[in-house]
Amino acid sequence: MNKAILPALVILIAAQAPAHAINDKYRKQLEQSGCTQVSEAQGCDIHKSKAENAKAGFSNPALEPATDPAADTAATPTPTPYAGQWVAKSEAGKTVATIRIDAKEQVWVNGERVNAKRTDGTLQFRHGKFLFTLQGDRRLQNQDYWTDSDAGTKGPIQIE
Repeated sequence: MNKAILPALVILIAAQAPAHAINDKYRKQLEQSGCTQVSEAQGCDIHKSKAENAKAGFSNPALEPATDPAADTAATPTPTPYAGQWVAKSEAGKTVATIRIDAKEQVWVNGERVNAKRTDGTLQFRHGKFLFTLQGDRRLQNQDYWTDSDAGTKGPIQIE
């Protein structure tokens, strides 16, 4: 019986040894060539330089130097369709809330900062029991609205 336990124990210990997919030399070759294991299987040559492999049509965007997204937006600011002063009104025309949204899509409802998130082409945010939804496509008219979850009411939101 002890003869069967010892080989089983050896096999169990050997099976738990860590597996290393690539060695250090191969990793360095991948880095210098700009290849990945997948692109190498597709024909990228790990013995060539990044420039040579890029010329052959193999590039690895993950290995390219990262660009600073803040620098890009500072040079070419992308206007947000939500920026501005908004007014949420009831069906009777009374003001329910005043909303201010800046160029960074930071939102204030009645002067109080609230968190907002983009969802399916809209900007949504909550203030108390109210959920505000602003449509991102400004060509669509009368698509901005608020809902009161407690009272079950809703109304329009208009830009000033």
